[in-house]
Amino acid sequence: MLNQQTMSRLYELKLTGMAEAFADQLNQPDMDKLSFAERFGLIVDHQWTWKENNRMDRYLKNAQLKLNACVEDIDYKTPRGIDQSVMMSLISCDWVKRHHNIIITGPTGTGKTFLACALTNKACREGYRALYIRAPKFSYQMTLAQGDGSYGKTINKFAKTHVLVIDDLGLAPMNDAERRALLEVVEERHGHASTIVTSQLPVAHWHEQIGDPTIADAILDRLIHNAHKISLSMKGESMRKKFAGLT
Repeated sequence: MLNQQTMSRLYELKLTGMAEAFADQLNQPDMDKLSFAERFGLIVDHQWTWKENNRMDRYLKNAQLKLNACVEDIDYKTPRGIDQSVMMSLISCDWVKRHHNIIITGPTGTGKTFLACALTNKACREGYRALYIRAPKFSYQMTLAQGDGSYGKTINKFAKTHVLVIDDLGLAPMNDAERRALLEVVEERHGHASTIVTSQLPVAHWHEQIGDPTIADAILDRLIHNAHKISLSMKGESMRKKFAGLT
C-alpha cells in the first residue's frame, strides 16, 4: 500500500521517470543488495534521462522538419561536394553555440534539404530549439501577419528560436514586403541565433533575386559574413530519389 501511494504521488508531481524507475526496482529483487543512496541515484538518473528525452522529442516535433533526417545518415560516398571534415565540425553544433549561419546551395536533388534537416535534427538533440520553413511559406506567413495584426508576434517567433531553417530561398524574385520582412528577421537574429538557408541559386545571384540593392546588401551582410558555406553539385543519382522513403 505504501509503495502504491508513493507511486501515485510521484505521478501527481509529474515525476514520471522516477515513478517508472521505482516500479522497475520493485520488480527486481536484486536491487535489495544496493544501498539506499545507490538505488535513489538510479531513480534520479532515470528521471533526468526521461526529462531530456521528452524535451528532445518536443523540440523535434516543434521544429516541423520536412525530412526525418539524421547526421548519422549523411552519404559521403556519392560525389556531390561534401567535405567530411567540414561536416564533422558542424555536427558538433559549435556553430549554434557561436551563432553562426550555414548556407547550402546546389541544384535540385543534391540533398540540400536533407543536410539542413539533419543538422537541425542534431541541434535539437543537443538541446537547441529549431524551426523549419520553406521560403514561400515564410513570405506568406509574414504577409498574412502584416494584415491580421500579428506581425510582431510572428517576427518574435522566427527571431527567438536557436536555429531557423529557410529552405529554397530565391525561387522567385522578392517583392518589397517580402525582402523587408526577411531583413527584419535576419536583423533580429544577427549575432544572437543561427540560420540555415538553402537555395538552388549560388550566393552571387541572391542580390538580384532580393531586388532592392540596399536591402539586399543588408540581408547578405547579416547572413553571409559568419556563414559556413556548403556548395553541392550533381554527379550521380538524385539524392531526392535516394531518400524518397524518408518522411
